[in-house]
Amino acid sequence: MRFVTRRNNTPSLRNASSAFATVLIALTCALAQPVAAADDKMTPIEIPAQPNAIPLKTGTLPDAKAPESWHSQYGSVFARNVTDATLTPFLPDPAKATGAAVIVAPGGGFRTLSMENEGWDVARALADKGVAAFVLKYRLNQTPADMAGFERSMTEMFSGAARPRPAQQDPSVALAPQIADARAAFALVRSRAKEWHVDSDRIGMVGFSAGAMLTLSTALYGQDAKPAFIGDIYGPLASVTVPADAPPLFIALAADDPFFANNGFGLIDSWRAAKRPVEFHLYEQGGHGFGMYKKETTSTGWFDAFTRWMDMHGWLKPKA
Repeated sequence: MRFVTRRNNTPSLRNASSAFATVLIALTCALAQPVAAADDKMTPIEIPAQPNAIPLKTGTLPDAKAPESWHSQYGSVFARNVTDATLTPFLPDPAKATGAAVIVAPGGGFRTLSMENEGWDVARALADKGVAAFVLKYRLNQTPADMAGFERSMTEMFSGAARPRPAQQDPSVALAPQIADARAAFALVRSRAKEWHVDSDRIGMVGFSAGAMLTLSTALYGQDAKPAFIGDIYGPLASVTVPADAPPLFIALAADDPFFANNGFGLIDSWRAAKRPVEFHLYEQGGHGFGMYKKETTSTGWFDAFTRWMDMHGWLKPKA
């Protein structure tokens, strides 16, 4: 999202769980940032037609009562109350397909999904580079069904009325439905790899904000998902225990990000300590949630940097 201010290795679980709870509250509070421009208003819209969306069959979110709904904001579109996960393919021209694939996880604090700016637009740009892209519409925490109720709930959370999740919930537990959705996405792409001109061992994942949390958690706790590489775009950078076979990691963050720019770079240090490949781009300006929006900041260049990084590793070249 954009804002106007804009394998199972778990070390020190207690500290990691506490950090995760703090980050999750920061992400959800972020959704309640005050607005300053005309297009910042949340306007309910009809659910867009998604004829290519494939149900992932991970089950309906337990105890879900509010139906899926969508709204427009910032000249983009967002989904919330997603109760059934889907995966939407954006396939390149077979003549230019590289064999690489990326599962794209939009952000939104696990309460909404920036489907256009951090989903479809990213996928289209990847497909234009010859990369098969798949937008993951993962299940979300429930919010009030009506827009006014949703806005009130976010304001209350931003004011501190809501409390962090219990400290005993580590990411593998707290994000269990979303990790299950990501695992199903990887399984689906691999099952149709030949049809989609994808190399099963060259499927990566990129996520934004909360989607970056999901991407990292998929790499650490996703068992059979095993992404070949991962991209963390303005996600939290808390340290983790890194498995010996951790995938190469790309990170992009703005130095003026109000949520994650001032808490150190433990994630990068963790990857380096494990002697796993990591590339980090810290942009002077960009705020949080820049995604594919056109801005007058160098953060707009993150996508070119990401695909150059992919090319450096050979993922944009067809296998010999």
